[in-house]
Amino acid sequence: MVAVTLVASPWAVAGEKEWKEHMDAGLASVKAGDHLGAAIRFQAAAREARFFGEQDPRYAVSLYRLAVAYHQLGRYAEAEPLYKQALALTTKIHGPQHPFVATQLNDYAMMYMEQGQHAFAEPLFKRLLALQEKSAGPDSLAVATTLNNLAELYREQGLNQLAIPMYHRALRISENRLGAGHPDVATELNNLALAYAAQSRFFEAEPLYQRSIAIREKIYGRDHPRVATVLNNLADMYRAQARYAEAEKLYLRAVGINEKALGPNNPDLATMLENLAKLYQVQDRKAESEAALERAKKVRQKPPA
Repeated sequence: MVAVTLVASPWAVAGEKEWKEHMDAGLASVKAGDHLGAAIRFQAAAREARFFGEQDPRYAVSLYRLAVAYHQLGRYAEAEPLYKQALALTTKIHGPQHPFVATQLNDYAMMYMEQGQHAFAEPLFKRLLALQEKSAGPDSLAVATTLNNLAELYREQGLNQLAIPMYHRALRISENRLGAGHPDVATELNNLALAYAAQSRFFEAEPLYQRSIAIREKIYGRDHPRVATVLNNLADMYRAQARYAEAEKLYLRAVGINEKALGPNNPDLATMLENLAKLYQVQDRKAESEAALERAKKVRQKPPA
């Protein structure tokens, strides 16, 4: 019998080195906020990794990173097939319960949600939720996050009857694990309040908004944009209840906070001004309504500062 010595291909060694260089450069670009540069590097990494074999984890992670880069660029049509392929390969390589699978399911679902494609996002979120409940436990923070995202998906479709129980469960987990004054709790309180308000359950929504505002004021200060967001939401509810004086006070405060913190040309400011205009309109305060709308129009015409 003749002994055969297997020598690693020089190309394979070079391919490994080049793949790693592309991946490292792509990750550096992500850190710098240069998603186009990241996409170019991850595309090169995927080309290198393909020669390792399609069952190689380096190929799967290259595809996933490229999908995320396209996602960040808003190039959804290019991101979608890459997410799908990366998820299938990662599931086959690592198994359906692996943390890599969970991460990819979440990002894939969020891409669809950003586009309003709820029918595609829902099964991905449900699969992610089942994975997390099994791997991390039903009362884990990962489960709370996915419950909140799935509830948001339902609320955006007007399915508040499905959203509300999920918000409640997410809120209970977050309060138990993080404490009643945590930022995540404030976010979930706001979201639950939005769902109640959409059902005209104002009595239940109001204290939730107030709790959310109190938490955010304590964490971030009274003049933070995150405070302004909830002030605006509460003002919307007061407007729906014809509590016009209370609504106006909150809108004006939200507008002032937002403009001071983020500048005069941000889209959230335009939204708040448009809401204020609606308030003036229902009170037949025509001149003030037109002034607020004109101001909002100018904000939207200018690029963010």
